[in-house]
Formats: sequence, C-alpha cells, structure tokens
Amino acid sequence: MKITDIITKKTKFKRRKVFRIAFSESMYSEGVYVKIVTDEGIYGMGEASPAAFVTGETIDGVIAAVEFMKPALIGADPEDPETIHKIMDSKLAGNTSAKAAIDIACYDIMGKAKGLPVHRLLGATQTVLTTDMTIGIDTTEKMVEDALERVSQGFHCLKIKAGINPEEDLEHLAAIRQAVGPDIDIRVDANQGYDIETAAEVLKKFPELGISEAEQPLVSWDLDGMAELKKLSPVPLLIDEGVHSPVHARWACEKDSGEAINIKLMKCGGIWPALQINEIAKANGKTCIVGCMSETKLGLAAGAAVVAACYDNMEPVVDLDSFMSFVEGEGGVTGGFTVDGDKITLSEKPGFGFDDYEF
Repeated sequence: MKITDIITKKTKFKRRKVFRIAFSESMYSEGVYVKIVTDEGIYGMGEASPAAFVTGETIDGVIAAVEFMKPALIGADPEDPETIHKIMDSKLAGNTSAKAAIDIACYDIMGKAKGLPVHRLLGATQTVLTTDMTIGIDTTEKMVEDALERVSQGFHCLKIKAGINPEEDLEHLAAIRQAVGPDIDIRVDANQGYDIETAAEVLKKFPELGISEAEQPLVSWDLDGMAELKKLSPVPLLIDEGVHSPVHARWACEKDSGEAINIKLMKCGGIWPALQINEIAKANGKTCIVGCMSETKLGLAAGAAVVAACYDNMEPVVDLDSFMSFVEGEGGVTGGFTVDGDKITLSEKPGFGFDDYEF
C-alpha cells in the first residue's frame, strides 16, 4: 500500500466558556484535520491540535508543515510507522502535532486494512476507560459551580487548573473540596506556573485538601528542579510539558523528576513515539497517563487506543476530556468511542471507527 495524497482542513469549535490556564486562555478550539489517501482506496483520518506555547506550532504552521513533508511521504507505506516517522523527522524537526496528525491517520489506515480497531491492532484487551474532567481557572464561585456540574454528570475525578496566583489557587481548591465532598478525586495542574519555592509551599497544603497529584508545577525545562521538588512534595508529581519525546522521557527518568509522565500525542508526534515513551517509563518504574490538548474525538480516539494498549502501566484515570467542553458535542466527526458519564468505550469498528469527514 502507498500514500497517494494528504489533504488538510482547518477546524474551529466553540467552547462552552473561556478556558483559562496558567499561560493562556481561549474561547475556541482550533485544529487541523488530515486525511491520507492510498492507492488501495483506503483512507485514514488524523488530527493536529497545536499550541504555540507547548508545541511551538500554529494552525497555519501545521498546514505548512504537512505540505512541506507531503512530497517525501507520497509513495511511502502507511502501514510502516517507523519509516513514516523517519521520513518526517528527516524533513522537519519538531512540529509534533503536524506529525501526530499524519501518524494517527496512518494508524487509522492500518486498522482499516486489517479489519481491526486500532486498540486491538496494538494488542489491547481493555475497551472501557475512565476519564477525569478539567476545570479551568476562574473565580472561586464559578469553579465550584463547574465542579459540581461535572460531578452531577458522573465524573469522579477532577483536574483543577492552577499556577497564576498561589493564594487564590488554594482558595479555589479548598472551596471545591468542601463543595464536592471527600470522595471525589482532585488533581492539580499548575501548567509550569510556579517557581520551586512557591510550589513547595503550595504542595505542603495538598494533603489536608485531599489532593492526589500535582502536575507540572515548574517550567518545562527544569527537570532538575522537578527532581528536587519531588523530594519535598507530599503528593506525587506528574511530568507533562517536561516530556515531549522518548529522549525527554529518558532524561526525566534518569533525573527522577516525577512519579509519572503525561503522554500527549500532540507533544510527542503520535502513537508510535507515545508507545516508546510508555516503554521507557515502565522500564524505569514510572507510570503514565495519556492527556490531551484541545482535540476533538478524532484525536482523542488515538490517545485512548494508546491507553488501552498500555493499560498495565497507565494510571486508572486518563485525561481525555477536551471535546466535552465544546458547544457542538462531538466536534466535527461522528462515530468513534462513546461516552457515558466519565466512561469512554472504544469503538470496535476498523481503524478508529469514525465516519468519513468531508475534506
């Protein structure tokens, strides 16, 4: 089988409300859908969800990157992900969400060619996953309101965004804990917002608030600082922006910069490198979680397949909730996995199980 064409399409979906984190805020989720066509009539669909402050990409940059790599990919075998990545990396450094979209589309093709859902193709037996729900930074009153709404919808784990103002962060967390009660799992994601001294002081308060985990409190490049903070923290640390690739995962493990790694396909370039990151983490006694940027169900289905395939080394609750904050529900695609409360059930249709999207 050979790739004969690669087509891109911009996407834009409105959120239910402005989503604010430590270094950005947005009312819309913008991305790029990618369709790969083959000489056997089988096509695959993928998605890029870039973030300039994380992946260094823009929407137009993703399209330019795909177009730049396209001539080298025409004629390549989409069922050979290692070679696909070698081609992409030989032509362009970085641009991980653009590469992820191509990678995901190739795995969609592989599944369809073999008549298998991608998670089965990867050897998974697990088909039902549990996801958390993210609460963006807002006033205490609105964050409590959001938390209660999500709990009423069946979510048992909340990820609370923080990192702008440590005093307000603690106020938000105390109010949310009081509102939702002791049985809801609460995690905190500071998105690189603290320095090590501030983080150490804030984390001291977490046990009394029942916080189970702290994600990326320090800037992405400070793996040494994360390692030092890990010695001081009363709760486990999750590395997110600090790990973009298998190489970064190896460095983070060598420095012991946290208990777990948040794998995001948009950061690492897709399923192929995500599987490598998990293997490195597992070999070093670290667990993983698969998270998301602002993907629709199309991109999230690929992340869910990785979780299912690597379930023995995954935390019990994933972070695949982005599309649930869109006004338009499914966000541009139909099919794929189904959702009931905080449960995600993967599709048993070949590939990722989505209906064709008009490009």
